[in-house]
Amino acid sequence: MDQVPIPNEIKRFIWLGIPSIPYLEAILLMRDSADKSWDYEEIARRLYLGEAAAQALLAELFAGGIIRVDAHTPQRYYYRPNTKELGHMLDLLAVTYTKNLVGVTHLIHSKLTKKAQQFADAFRWRKDKESWPA
Repeated sequence: MDQVPIPNEIKRFIWLGIPSIPYLEAILLMRDSADKSWDYEEIARRLYLGEAAAQALLAELFAGGIIRVDAHTPQRYYYRPNTKELGHMLDLLAVTYTKNLVGVTHLIHSKLTKKAQQFADAFRWRKDKESWPA
């Protein structure tokens, strides 16, 4: 089956707003059950993450305006984007992901690979630089 091309607006959104696959998977999981509240233990279990990673992920999603704290139970979160525009982009991303899982995944991984390479390049020793002091 041919993959559907990823629209440019979704590519930009991924590059600017989706730092990792677990971040995306948490969005999709919570979006698909928008009436349910989640805690970090449930997210950890469903996404096969450690509890600390799940807590950090929920904090990132909250900071990104994608989820909110449950007013009745502060340790629980629910999917509720801060703006209609953000909700719309997340809806488009969800549709794109179902139609081109491989392309979206590669885009996120290529972004991470590029950042890792930039980090490594910052420490690369070049012949044109001065040598370390003795």
